[in-house]
Amino acid sequence: MAEQRKQETRRAQRLGEFSVLEWEQRLRDELVTGGLWIPDTQAPDYRTLRPYGPVTTPGFPIYENLEERLAETKEHPDEVVAHVLATCAAYSYSDTATVSMIMARLGLEQNVCRTFTSFVDPMFIRSTAFLIQSRSGRVAILCYRGTELTSFVNWLTDADVAVTRMEYGLGDRGANVHAGFYRNVRATRYQVVQALKQAQESRSVRVPLPCETNGTAPSRTERRLEALYITGHSLGAAMAAMMTVMLKHERKFAVGEDELASLLRATYTFGQPMIGDPAFAKGCEENEFLRTKVLRFIYDNDVVPHLPPRSTGPFQHFGREYRYHIPNLQNSICELLGYLGCVQGGQNGTWREEKKPTGQSLTAFGGFGLAGASFLLKKIKPMRSLPFPYSFDDHSPINYVQALTPPGVQNEFGD
Repeated sequence: MAEQRKQETRRAQRLGEFSVLEWEQRLRDELVTGGLWIPDTQAPDYRTLRPYGPVTTPGFPIYENLEERLAETKEHPDEVVAHVLATCAAYSYSDTATVSMIMARLGLEQNVCRTFTSFVDPMFIRSTAFLIQSRSGRVAILCYRGTELTSFVNWLTDADVAVTRMEYGLGDRGANVHAGFYRNVRATRYQVVQALKQAQESRSVRVPLPCETNGTAPSRTERRLEALYITGHSLGAAMAAMMTVMLKHERKFAVGEDELASLLRATYTFGQPMIGDPAFAKGCEENEFLRTKVLRFIYDNDVVPHLPPRSTGPFQHFGREYRYHIPNLQNSICELLGYLGCVQGGQNGTWREEKKPTGQSLTAFGGFGLAGASFLLKKIKPMRSLPFPYSFDDHSPINYVQALTPPGVQNEFGD
C-alpha cells in the first residue's frame, strides 16, 4: 500500500503536460532501448558570440544578409548557398548547440536548431537530422548527418546494399533504392515533416521542455516558412537526396494550400553515394526539380560517389554533378621538386559541371584498396599529390568546405 501511494504521488506531480513519472519513464526508455531523441536549442546573439570588442566587423558575421540571400536566391548553384550548406553538413557531425552556433556565425543570428535522432541497432538504423530555422522563420535548412567514424551501425547501414522498392510513381514500377539509406530516412521522416509543418504555420520548430514553459505552445515566428534547403555529406548526402525524392513524389507533400514541396529551393549534397538503380535514376531525371535542383558536389577523387560498387548490383546517380578537379600530376611534380629543394608551386583545383554522372567502381575491394593506398602514400610529402583514381582523404568534409569557400571569406568562424 505504501508503494502504491508513493507511485500515485509521483504520478500527480507534473512538469507541464506530463507527470514526473511519465517523464521518468520516457527518459528511461530512451537511455535503455534507444529510440527517438529530439533535443533543440536557440543560437546566441552576436554580442554573446563576441563579448569583447565590436559586435559586427568586416567578415563577421560571414554573410550579413544570409537569411535574405537564402530566401530570395532562385538560380542554383549559388556560391554563398553552397558554402553555407557545405559548412552545415560538415558540422552536422557535432551536437545541436555547435551546429546552431556555426550557423549563427555564418549569418543566421539566433536561429533555432532542432535535432531528430533515431537509433535501432539491430535494424542498422542510426538516423540524425538537424532542422535549422532562421529567426524570422522565413528559411529552414534540413541537414542529415553522415557516417560517424566511431559508429559501427553507420558502417553497416552503408554496407546494407540490398535494394527495396520505392513506390512513388518514378516511371518504371520496378525501380529500386538502397535499403539502408531508405530505412534511415524513414526513421525520422515523420518527426521532421511535423516540425516543417510548424514552420509553415509561423511557429518555432523548437519545443522547450515543460519545466521551461509550463507546457505552453511553442513561440510564434514573424514569418511563415518560405524557403527550404536540404543538405548532407556522405551518408547524410544520400539521406538528403532520398528525402528530396519523397517530398517531390508523395502527393501529400505536393498538393493543397500548404504544399511543402513547392518551398524546397534546392538540395546540395557533398560526397554522395548512389541511392538507387538505373530505373530509379531515370525516373528522377524525368522530374524537372530532381534533374536540375539536386546538386551533387564531388571533391576530386572522393571514393564514396563511386559506391556502391558494380559487384553489388547496378546503381546510378541523378541530378547535376559538380567536381573539383585538382591537377594532381602537375602538383606531384611540384611536390617532388620542392622536396629536392627546388621551387614548388602547386595549383588549387577548379569546380566544373560534369556532362556525365560518376560511375560505379568495379568492386568494393578495388575502390577501397586504391583509396587506402592513396591515404597512406599521401602521408609522404613527395607522393602527396599522386593522381590516384580513388581517395579517402578527398572524402573529408573539410575539403568541401575549403573548396567552396568564396574568395575573400576567411573561415566559418568569422575571425
